[in-house]
Amino acid sequence: MWTVLLLVLAVAIFVVYNTFIIVEMREKVIVERFGKYHDTLEPGFHFVIPFVDRVAYRHETREQVLDVPHQKCITKDNIEVEVDGIVYLKVMDAYKASYGINDYRLAAVNLAQTTMRSEVGKITLDDTFSERDAMNEAIVEELDKASDPWGVKVMRYELKDIQPSQDIVLTMEQQMEAERDKRAEITKSSGDRDAQINTSEGEREASILMSEGRRQQRINEAEGEARETELLAAATANGIERVAEAISQPGGSLAVKMRLTEQFIDRLGEVVDGADVSVLPMEAANLKSFFEGASEVTDSVRGT
Repeated sequence: MWTVLLLVLAVAIFVVYNTFIIVEMREKVIVERFGKYHDTLEPGFHFVIPFVDRVAYRHETREQVLDVPHQKCITKDNIEVEVDGIVYLKVMDAYKASYGINDYRLAAVNLAQTTMRSEVGKITLDDTFSERDAMNEAIVEELDKASDPWGVKVMRYELKDIQPSQDIVLTMEQQMEAERDKRAEITKSSGDRDAQINTSEGEREASILMSEGRRQQRINEAEGEARETELLAAATANGIERVAEAISQPGGSLAVKMRLTEQFIDRLGEVVDGADVSVLPMEAANLKSFFEGASEVTDSVRGT
């Protein structure tokens, strides 16, 4: 009896379990009747016919995150890199996701890998780091086109890592080091050039200032000499004017003659004192002979 009761209880539980179905908020359920599509159950409590209807598929309706594993890709400049990513997708049509493809998750991952290899092959290694956004958009566009018959919407794709081979990494490090050295040399040469330019500009400014100073000095000296000459000329003119006024006075002509005679005698004395040969005017020579003759006569008279 107890065996029969347990058997009946088990059958009852099985029937109830397969008769009443609870669909959660985050999923959709595909029900088949006699192996053929019958209905898509929305979230809630549903009743099905045991042994006639069966739950064929349960689909997650939330956005799903699928990891795209590492794979080797060849860039446009024939450099091997390892690339991985993440694809975000969402089931929009449970019927297509059930009967349009066997496994949309696996298909989406494989298609993402294929599209990623194609997109990496279109650009160079340097562009793979700067063109990530463009690559992501291109991969999403291709995946979305292919996944439409599956009832799946590809929301976005993100490249996680782009890793070149060790040889390429070493070469890039050497290239970056050479680039840094080149920038340092350029900076140093620019500094030396600026220093030379500043020095030459300073020397030029100093030369200009010195020449300006010499020019101003010559101008000042010329102005001083001109002023001196002007004053001397004015003094001379004033003196001549006074002399002329004195000459015009009574006895002035006689005074001038006497002054000229004195100057003549003084100058003649200087010439005679400084010369080895005595040079005298005719009148002075006759006067000297007269005095010499008079001296001889005087000496003879004294002797007598």
